[in-house]
Amino acid sequence: MSKKDFYETLGVSKDVDEKALKSAYRKLAMKYHPDRNPGDEAAEAKFKEVSEAYDTLKDAQKRAAYDRYGHAAFQNGGGGGPGFGSDFSSSMSDIFEDIFGDFMGGAGGGRRERSSAMRGSDLRYNLEISLEDAFEGQTVDIDVPTLSECETCEGTGAKPGTGFSTCGTCQGHGKVRAAQGFFTIERTCPACHGRGETMDQPCTDCNGQGRKQKTRSLSVDVPQGIEDGTRIRLSGEGEAGMRGGPAGDLYIFVSIKPHDLFQRDGADLFCRVPISMTTAALGGEFEVPALGGGRAKVKVPQGTQAGQRVRLKGKGMPVLRSQQMGDLYIQMDVETPQNLSKRQRELLEEFEELTTKENSPTSTGFFKKVKGLFEAFGSDANKD
Repeated sequence: MSKKDFYETLGVSKDVDEKALKSAYRKLAMKYHPDRNPGDEAAEAKFKEVSEAYDTLKDAQKRAAYDRYGHAAFQNGGGGGPGFGSDFSSSMSDIFEDIFGDFMGGAGGGRRERSSAMRGSDLRYNLEISLEDAFEGQTVDIDVPTLSECETCEGTGAKPGTGFSTCGTCQGHGKVRAAQGFFTIERTCPACHGRGETMDQPCTDCNGQGRKQKTRSLSVDVPQGIEDGTRIRLSGEGEAGMRGGPAGDLYIFVSIKPHDLFQRDGADLFCRVPISMTTAALGGEFEVPALGGGRAKVKVPQGTQAGQRVRLKGKGMPVLRSQQMGDLYIQMDVETPQNLSKRQRELLEEFEELTTKENSPTSTGFFKKVKGLFEAFGSDANKD
């Protein structure tokens, strides 16, 4: 398999200058460094690839040989001088210091690469949607106020055309030492704040921070069947890092508005429907709206009791990331008539006279038990 062109690997043109070359390598190396991608073999291979490309192109003699002969310049000890083995470790060391220098404390004793880059903060966004949106799934546009990379300085924090210089106070170590009696105290350099270098001139648009406050417009895909409290992670959409550091992540916390008719429990829906006393006694039917459109017909059996449920299979919510559907449960709430007219009262009283034990078996059985308890209590009282 032929090697990829080094310029293409780093995403730069062949006339790239040293500063832009280093900037391109630094961003890629920080992205794919094995310590930032533990266990990711693809990222490790990509890191080695960009390091090999930079190791060649940063050296003027190697770059000239590569521009003339391509990869053949370094095969079999060819005309480009020694192969990558002699300097490859130095490239890895450079970027390791660039990323993790703050934690290593400049242990190598040499000048530290710029370690002022810091990862941006993660952000939280609260998104409220309707139950219908959760049923259908939607693409929602949101506006997120955040710190984005400064376009003027491209996130470096330095004024365009200027750069960074080795700190004269700590000589690039990021720390200074002071003797106190028998002890030597090491502390963060007060001049460069531990960066090991100072900015020649800060960017006037971002005051050297490498980022500015902006409102970003993003599209969020809300899947069908999403549940209340679900968290959606958008990698790299949080705050931009300081001075070229990687961006944080954006976390979308989804909440679902209460619905006028339906209550939700997982993929199932519940709806309480009041029915008249006569409909409960004689039976009947009615319709309820279904999420996603259409109507669902509900049959009321004769003698329906208050609280009795009817199950409509497959009329609930979609199950997240599957083809399954939940069920819709209709609970019957029997409504007692109010504000009766004289004639209505007479009819109900007549109905009561005609009612037998067989018409109300539940209440008949209940009061039979109550009567038995009363008789038992009465007999016990007589014994006393």
